[in-house]
Amino acid sequence: MKLGIVGLPNVGKSTLFNSLTKAGAESANYPFCTIDPNIGIVPVPDVRLKVLSDLYNSEKILPAAIEFVDIAGLVKGASKGEGLGNQFLSNIREVDAIVHVVRCFEDGNIIHVDGSVDPLRDIETINLELIFSDLEILERRNSKVVKGAKNDKLLAKEAELLTRLKAHLEDGKLAKGFVTEDEEELEMLSSYNLLTYKPVIYAANVKDDELADDAKDNQFVGQVREFAKNENSEVFVICAQIEQEIAELDDDEKKMFLEELGLTESGLEKLIRASYHILGLISYLTAGPKETRAWTITKGMKAPQAAGKIHTDFERGFIRAEIVSYDNLVGCGSFNSAKEKGLVRSEGKEYVVQDGDVVLFRFNV
Repeated sequence: MKLGIVGLPNVGKSTLFNSLTKAGAESANYPFCTIDPNIGIVPVPDVRLKVLSDLYNSEKILPAAIEFVDIAGLVKGASKGEGLGNQFLSNIREVDAIVHVVRCFEDGNIIHVDGSVDPLRDIETINLELIFSDLEILERRNSKVVKGAKNDKLLAKEAELLTRLKAHLEDGKLAKGFVTEDEEELEMLSSYNLLTYKPVIYAANVKDDELADDAKDNQFVGQVREFAKNENSEVFVICAQIEQEIAELDDDEKKMFLEELGLTESGLEKLIRASYHILGLISYLTAGPKETRAWTITKGMKAPQAAGKIHTDFERGFIRAEIVSYDNLVGCGSFNSAKEKGLVRSEGKEYVVQDGDVVLFRFNV
């Protein structure tokens, strides 16, 4: 899963990015790597993996991973050359969702780039820059399509779609609000990788004393929640400064620190939960002496396609899947014990894999 982080300067975006990616480095069981200064890979926390690893005496644990792409310097006018952001926007064309960090706290010591705290104005500023960037993509595509549209019905249809889509964006609307029920048009729309067509998760950055009650009395957060509700986006409350402190702690210290703050989970865990929800993702698990591992798949995926996530041979030669739920397996203490109690099922090609399924695939190629 790839997430692109955007936001105006001084909203806590860089602090959040640095703390999230440093949090990933704390996991000794997963190789953290920084591909370049703007990209970090972070393991997905999953307590089930350690339990299964102990059960199977696994040599290693391999959690699922999230790649974060940080877009630096995005400001008003970026599309016209202001700041640094526009040149980096191409980096998030391939992400699955956008994390938009919004400042929801007052602090006279931290200057806001526009002089005051107004999350809805900030969201609009970023959205306009994303729209301008998308319009550039559509202009380039249109110049190619128009040439062949006279002699090609599909290209002619696409040219007509591009005209409508451009008008929609020029009206200040996001591509994800563009309405069409035509399957071919939907396919074309998806192929453009438009930034404003991607799911959005708003990270409402607040002061530390507002975290415990999820900032329910913060008017700025209320505005963001209402805005997100109208566009079917996710919102989670975070304190970037606290995340930075959490990133410095080991697991036991982290747990104690969160308890002192009256919290049950870190901002990273909130973000991952929101990401999985908005993208319709789940994790199934595999376990054995060599490794215990989490595999991220789309909700509703059938067993052969889920097997293909491990290796294409698994999907091509799929015979069946032996499945036991995580809770049943842990409750029984071993795979064999679960099998004896009739809790291990043999499932075929039509089985829809569920979150927390512990799976052993049988295949032949």
